[in-house]
This record gives sequence, C-alpha cells and structure tokens, in this order.
Amino acid sequence: MCGIFGIFNHEDASTITALSLHSLQHRGQEACGIVTHDKKNFYLEKRLGLVGDNFTKKEVIEKLPGSYAIGHNRYATTGETVLRNVQPFFADLSSGPISIAHNGNLTNGIFLRKKLVEKGSIFQTTSDTETIIQLIAVSKRTRFIDKLIDALFQIQGGFALAVMTNKKLIGVRDPYGIRPLVLGDLDGSPILTSETCTLDIIGAKFVREIENGEIVVITDEGIKSIKPFPKVNCRPDIFEYIYFSRPDSFLNGKNVYQCRKNFGIQLAKESKTKADIVTAIPDSGMPAAIGYAEESKIPFELGLIRNHYVGRTFIEPRQQVRQFGVKLKHNANKGCIKNKSLILIDDSIVRGTTCLKIIKMLKDAEVKEIHMKVASPPITHPDYYGVDTPKQNELLAVNKKSIEEMAKYIGVKTLSFLSVDGLYKSMGFKKRNDNLPQFADHCFTGDYPVIPIDKTLGESKHNQLSFLSNVNI
Repeated sequence: MCGIFGIFNHEDASTITALSLHSLQHRGQEACGIVTHDKKNFYLEKRLGLVGDNFTKKEVIEKLPGSYAIGHNRYATTGETVLRNVQPFFADLSSGPISIAHNGNLTNGIFLRKKLVEKGSIFQTTSDTETIIQLIAVSKRTRFIDKLIDALFQIQGGFALAVMTNKKLIGVRDPYGIRPLVLGDLDGSPILTSETCTLDIIGAKFVREIENGEIVVITDEGIKSIKPFPKVNCRPDIFEYIYFSRPDSFLNGKNVYQCRKNFGIQLAKESKTKADIVTAIPDSGMPAAIGYAEESKIPFELGLIRNHYVGRTFIEPRQQVRQFGVKLKHNANKGCIKNKSLILIDDSIVRGTTCLKIIKMLKDAEVKEIHMKVASPPITHPDYYGVDTPKQNELLAVNKKSIEEMAKYIGVKTLSFLSVDGLYKSMGFKKRNDNLPQFADHCFTGDYPVIPIDKTLGESKHNQLSFLSNVNI
C-alpha cells in the first residue's frame, strides 16, 4: 500500500505535505516521513507511528524549511518496522543528492540486492526501496534521469515513486500501472500523490493520472513526460477499488465509492438471501452493504460500530486485558441486531481471523443467524506488489476445500462471494478478458502481471531487463 506525496515550488511545502499525508493515512500507519529542500540543503524528519502524532507540532514542521518536499506513509511488506526503514530515503550520490519515496514492492529486490552486495554495495536498510538508490548510484550513465531509467529497467514489480533532487521532482509509475500515481496542481505548484482525495484536502486541482510506464519530470522549466518502456496493457491493482483507496478518490476516472457500491449491487444479484437487515464490517464494507441493501430491498442498519480513535492497539501482558483489544476497533450494536437474521457484508476475506472475532461478537449480541456476503471473489493467491498477504497455504480460500467448509470455520449459516466476472461487471465491463485482463487480479485468478524472481531467485519470463535492447536511454 503506502502513501506518497510530492510538491514542487511552494512556500508552505512541508505543511502541505504533512496535511496530505494525513489524507493518505489509510495507506500506511506504521511510520511517516518528510524530506524538504530549500535550493541549498535537504532536511529530513522520519518517525514511527501516525502522521497526527508526529507532524502536527510546529517545532517539527519548522525543522523542514524549503519549497520542495516529498512525504511517505509506510505500510511494511519488505523490511522490519524500525526507523532506518522509514521513508523517504536520502542519499548523496556522485550525480548529486537524491530523496525517494516508494509505494509498492519489488519482486526481484532480493535478487538485485544480492548482486549489488557481491559487487561491493553497502546497504543501510532492509527495505527493497534502497535497491533503487543503489542501482542509480552504480549506473554508468551520465545524466541523472538516464541513471534513473537505467535503474528502472532492472527492477520489477508494482511501484510508484516520488523522487526529489536539488533541481527536480520526478514521478514514476511501473510499466503495468499496478500502483497508482496522480498529477495535481496547487496554485501553479505541481503535485504528485497516490490518490485524488489528497488534492481535495489541500484545495489542489486534479490534472491527470500518471500513465503506466510513464516518468514525469518537474523542473522550473515545466513538466516533461518520458515513456521509456515498451507499451503494455495497463493493469491497475483491483484491490485499490476493493479496499486500499479512500472511497472519495477517483482511479482511472472511476469513483471508488461507486465501484464498491456496485460490488454490493452485483453481489445481491448473484446471491439472493432472505434476512431482516443488511449490515457491514466497517469501514471498507460499508459502500458494498449499501449497494446490497438497495438492490435486495432489505434495510441497511449499523450492526457494528467502529471506534475511529483507536490509534495503535496497546499490548498488555495479561490475556484477560488483551482480549479487550478485540472490541477497541469494533463493537456489536446489540439494540439493533438482537434476535435478527443478518446479511453481513465485508470487502474481502484473507485468513479469516478478523471474521472469527467479528462473528463471535455478533453471536454474543444474540443475533438469530448470520449470512456472510463478500464483495470480492475468494483470495486464492498471495500478492507480491505491495500488499502484505500471507503464504498461499495460509489463505482461508486455500485452507478450506469448499465454501461450505469456510462458512463452518468462521461460524456463519451461509457464505457467498462475488464472482470474478461479477467484479468486472461492477467496473463497467461485460466480463474479464482472459486474453487481455483489465486489472491486476492475481489474488483471485493467479494471473500475475510480473512473475516474482525473488520467489525462486531465478529468471522471470516477464524480466524487464530484456526491454533494454529495445530502448535508447
């Protein structure tokens, strides 16, 4: 997941970056950081925890002068949660200083890291993002932008980058467009951000989405677009629509909230069940539940209440106290659901551990029966592009041999999933195009845009290194 932001030539760059990271907090809660540049020096502040706990203090913002800035919210998939792994990263290279913020995951990061270390590179972190910096550092190209392109042709996976030098702000989106990146404008100052909701918060204008495989170079002279990669079919991650993005964001011209509502409408068409009320696991299941209720004519109620002020859950040594943590985030609305048959909507099921806790909570509130509906297909394959999903044999849909076994395990009367074609219908397509898939839907289909080299430390049939012979950098 991760959230990235960059702004070029604005007098309140650090303040705007902090506000923008607030709006991207849903993309990563483990850590946050901001790097600024005042045309002379770079300034870096990185913290573990939430943006609101770290970048609301005046004394912190005052440590970040300058009119150029990039920021990052971290959701860790590679590297442990320690301060040295918090982005943006900064390095002094032979071509000049560089700072980089990365959303996504490199599927050949371990492979490349091993090769770099063998050649003498010294790594300071365990994050795959540092591999990009190291590749830029060892490039034999002369201009910085050529060094960056050289590095990009060696990495694989899903990535969106915000890169800042002493003269440039650069945005990069991977060849398949798996991870999102948007170009905006605030009173003449160009902006790079993961989602359009950020632009709304700071009063900026949406310009356009960065295209798949595109590099946008922002300087005092203007904005230049470079497209060095051979053109391939854009395949944005379908989970951006299902779960990752904020519902008020737009992706590829589609409103995320409406997409999620459509998932619920289609789910109701595919899975008809009689019940007293429709409810949802907040917050990401809410739009789909509203859509399901609208289509099924069954009333929607807030059967579960979410506490939005939890922050980081505390850990106590005694089991009795630890159990309270289950209800810190959600609690059953007993007055609404007691003796009722429920249709419970969630956006997805991974391991099923959250479902177990929620369903036990509902049963303790004396519901009559629970019919669970999931507004996406069963997850049968892990993700390698920036989502911390478990090994394949830990996925509930793989662990259990049938829908009935899954339903019995989580403790519901019936369990239904949205079909793959139903997912695509909800997005405005007739069905999934197996020959030219419209999205990265590998978690449901096993059809990976880029095969992970790190899985075998071998060569990939999608190895982007093979593109080099076709490109004049």
